[in-house]
Amino acid sequence: MGPFALVRDGGWFSFTAMQLKTLVSALSEPQVSGSLDRDVTAIAFDSRMVRPGTLFVALRGDHSDGHLYVPQAVENGAVAVVSEEANVTSKVTVAVVADTRRALADLATRFYQNPSRHLKVAGITGTNGKTTTAFLLKHICESTIGRCGLLGTVRYEIGDRVLPAARTTPESLDVQHLMYQIRSAGCRAAAMEVSSHALEQNRVRGVEFDCGVFTNLTQDHLDYHGTMANYFGSKMRLFTGLTSQPRKKGKAVVNIDDRWGVKLIEKLGGDVPLVTYGLGVRADFRASNVKIDFRGTTYQLDAQGRTFLVRLPLIGRFNVYNSLAAIASAVSMGIDVRQAVLSLANAPFVPGRLEAVPAKRQFRVFVDYAHTDDALRNVMTTLGELNPHRLIVVFGCGGSRDRAKRSLMAKVVEDLATYAIVTSDNPRKEQPEAIIEDVTKGFRKRNYETVVDRREAIFRAVAMAKPRDIVLIAGKGHETYQEFADRTIPFDDVAVAGEALQARPVEMQK
Repeated sequence: MGPFALVRDGGWFSFTAMQLKTLVSALSEPQVSGSLDRDVTAIAFDSRMVRPGTLFVALRGDHSDGHLYVPQAVENGAVAVVSEEANVTSKVTVAVVADTRRALADLATRFYQNPSRHLKVAGITGTNGKTTTAFLLKHICESTIGRCGLLGTVRYEIGDRVLPAARTTPESLDVQHLMYQIRSAGCRAAAMEVSSHALEQNRVRGVEFDCGVFTNLTQDHLDYHGTMANYFGSKMRLFTGLTSQPRKKGKAVVNIDDRWGVKLIEKLGGDVPLVTYGLGVRADFRASNVKIDFRGTTYQLDAQGRTFLVRLPLIGRFNVYNSLAAIASAVSMGIDVRQAVLSLANAPFVPGRLEAVPAKRQFRVFVDYAHTDDALRNVMTTLGELNPHRLIVVFGCGGSRDRAKRSLMAKVVEDLATYAIVTSDNPRKEQPEAIIEDVTKGFRKRNYETVVDRREAIFRAVAMAKPRDIVLIAGKGHETYQEFADRTIPFDDVAVAGEALQARPVEMQK
């Protein structure tokens, strides 16, 4: 195992020791004061996680500054500190660097022995479709080449272990730790969602990708990025980073039907091997003759000079794009296209992504994570293609996030739904009533009502449904909580919808 030994620690992997000088050699021009002849048994960026033998890295965040917690880290047993400031402590070794986020990524990569080099890794970025694409790619890999890890919005999967996901893409230290565990669990591949925040904050620095996937780009996260140009620039980092990987020559898998995908291709300028997918004739992986019903989706795939029939047990034109992305990624990772196509026939459903709520009723209820105007448009268009008598939509907008998209979401719902119930999503630090008021400004006609309590809104929608109607509950998908300013409560749209269905009498068959 090299300079350290592997041990088990409550199901997680940890190491007995690595020399500090070995770790610090991974940094770019550190200014070191103190001895490097020390053993490091762990790395932490949260002072509360520090134990004796830990290397503490002080990160600056939006709401806190790790440099303020250096004394606590030292008191808890840190043997060294990596900092952007020179005078944080004189009690232990200090390595001063220009950017501690970059340093954390480099240290973690060294500490966990570059685990991604030993895996086939796909990084999937974009506004919509990341989660489904990652699930489908994992399924293809496990049906063809062997075990595949998963890091994404819904959960992290490591061999037989399933862990709750704290965020779409965790901090670089956690990414490398999880990658190491994925490798140690006998996996040969990993499918990973990569958020724009993660790219901006160097959380995937050190991960070597076999392919980077661009699904699409629509308005979201402008509370963080400010402009669409900045948002796109953050996404681009995944692909420009493919050119500087030490061991791998990664490919860019790009949705050529998306205007930002076309822009990405232009920006890359041939520096990265390119694979495209879409419904247009220019796509390397092209879908046509799409057919959708309640049982799933079929389409014709033209790729590599051959034609295939793709059967997918997921409904929706947007899932055509997600499956195309998964197939193109799999082929880029060395999997035969025919094997990839065959495996999709028994692909699993993705939690909270157009998930049907089980019920023997003459109407249908679906739950979906759609929380942008474009995602809502895609989901509602798909449901509209199933020819419902009415489409009833329950939706809201998250608080403390991009306010500009609220009225845009209302306009989409107004155009594509028969009737809407505007309710709370995750209000966070805003008043639910204020968020709902922002949303309703986007309606031009009165085909909606407002119900602040989300549970009540779901019950209302189910109660008003008639035969051949479809009820869509949008915004929270797989989430099992609702976040308010002063509390977080358990809340599961699928479970609540199930309760609402149980409370409603069964219709007589006509």
